[in-house]
Amino acid sequence: MAEEPLNNPDSAPLAPPPAPEEPVVFPKVEAPPPPEEAVVIPEAEKPASGAVVEEEPKKVAGSVSFKEETNVVADLPDYQKKALDELKKLVQDALNNHLFTPVPPPPPQAEPETEQAATEAVVEEEKKEKKEEEKEEEKEAPPAAAAAEEEKASEEAVDESAEVVTPPPPAVADMVAAAAVVDEDGAKTVEAIEETIVSVSAPPPSAPQSEEQALEKEAEEVKQEAEPVPQEVTAPAPVVEPEEVFLYGVPLLGDERSDTILLKFLRARDFKPKEAFAMLKNTVRWRKEFGVDTLLEEDLGTEYEKVVFVHGFDKEKRPVVYNVFGEFQDKEFYQNAFSDAEKQKKFLKWLVQFLERTVKKFDFGPTGINSLVLVNDLKNSPGYGKRDLYKVTSKFFQLLQDNYPEFVAKQVCINVSWWYVAYSWVYISVFTPRSKSKFVFAGASKTAETLFKFVPLELCSISRYIAPEHVPVQYGGHSRTGELEFSHEDSVIEVDVKPNSKHEVELSHTQLPSVLVWELRVVGWDVTYEAQYVPAEGYTVLVSKPRKFAVVDDPIIADSFKITEPGKVVLSIDNKSSKKKKLLYRFKIKTPE
Repeated sequence: MAEEPLNNPDSAPLAPPPAPEEPVVFPKVEAPPPPEEAVVIPEAEKPASGAVVEEEPKKVAGSVSFKEETNVVADLPDYQKKALDELKKLVQDALNNHLFTPVPPPPPQAEPETEQAATEAVVEEEKKEKKEEEKEEEKEAPPAAAAAEEEKASEEAVDESAEVVTPPPPAVADMVAAAAVVDEDGAKTVEAIEETIVSVSAPPPSAPQSEEQALEKEAEEVKQEAEPVPQEVTAPAPVVEPEEVFLYGVPLLGDERSDTILLKFLRARDFKPKEAFAMLKNTVRWRKEFGVDTLLEEDLGTEYEKVVFVHGFDKEKRPVVYNVFGEFQDKEFYQNAFSDAEKQKKFLKWLVQFLERTVKKFDFGPTGINSLVLVNDLKNSPGYGKRDLYKVTSKFFQLLQDNYPEFVAKQVCINVSWWYVAYSWVYISVFTPRSKSKFVFAGASKTAETLFKFVPLELCSISRYIAPEHVPVQYGGHSRTGELEFSHEDSVIEVDVKPNSKHEVELSHTQLPSVLVWELRVVGWDVTYEAQYVPAEGYTVLVSKPRKFAVVDDPIIADSFKITEPGKVVLSIDNKSSKKKKLLYRFKIKTPE
């Protein structure tokens, strides 16, 4: 898992490793000292006297050792407060203008030109139909049409004469009427002349308006002139309320948790507000496109839970996520996860769903827990021959880097081969000390010790990565599923056993009768274990006879003893090797049933 973009040297990104003999698909990490030793990335050297010294904000980002910054705004340096205020303004403007979710445009209205064109089309269609009807009538009665044409031609001739001759007086009209009775041959011509005379006669003069009507008309005209011309009033634009945008279940503004979210993006972009805003905007857009919020309700199965799972917490109460890539060596499991594009897509969705469910439990308050510890188990990791796995994990890493900034507080790589550390040194050498200090590496022989080793406060803000009671048994811890006697609440005591020495642990009690129960393991073993009960009278009862545990043995000894008289249980660890050993044990006193 990764947390920040590759192009940001201060973000400690993750990326798939190269493909040597036993390649691994997981974060690049820096080279340790000797291969067999666990490595904590040292602080970077100070710049030379001739080097260019960056401005004050940069010095904080590249501080000597990493310590997770505060999210309490009042405790931030001034330049960080200023950057946060600028980012808030950018976010507020974006919410006001719906830049995260653009407002859909209103439906288009019918244009007047379109309506006019539709009306003209209807009129044209009616004319066309009328012409077709006229043609059909002409075909049915051709003689009548010919007579009509002849009559029309005669009327046109008379009309031309009428245009030149002035209308005759009434006496001429009477003479024409009389002639019509005598001359039968010219009947049609006379009738045509009469029609022409009537049509061109002057219209009768209109009746004179009374004075009262004239005044009324004038008053009406004055009234119309006095009335204002109505102007077209446009409707006011609707008021658009600022949109509400949530990220990881937290509103971008208006909540005390909002500052924590914004600070994560600012830290990922070295407190550059514009770059942080661009990253924030892209994250909101990606979540909507990917459907992250609805993904939580989908049932994607449980077959991947042996590859990625949460187990226990670190000292700061952060959840610890384990990535076990050796599980992909199972051919059947690999085929079920990557045999086709649909299954690859399902695995990618499951990874995002898993991360979202983990993040959902975070407390984004100013002093809450809002990051995790990532443990990458590189033992038996598949190589680049399994290209489908590489393709899906690479895509997932990119999503994490772009959309989940500052979500990983520490990355612990265990069962690391020497070549992996050496190669990773080249990859992360360009990172700042702050980013480098987030990585811790350990070979196979130092896995358990590295997970819960003590780190001095001057090197890291976390005095211990993960307490032994929270580390799974397979990684050297005491945490087991389904256990009844002990839980995460029962602390484990750590003791160093010097080389060539014998160390004794006394477990005393005051309650009688009682049952004393204990768990014990030695990291790397190669020691002899023995348990005895020593009563107050001075004699000894052998509880567990001496037993030599080899280096390859890595069990947890679980034992108990019922006590009925005052005394103590003594646990002996005889280390005859030349190396210091770490003893881990815890115990409790129970009332016998």
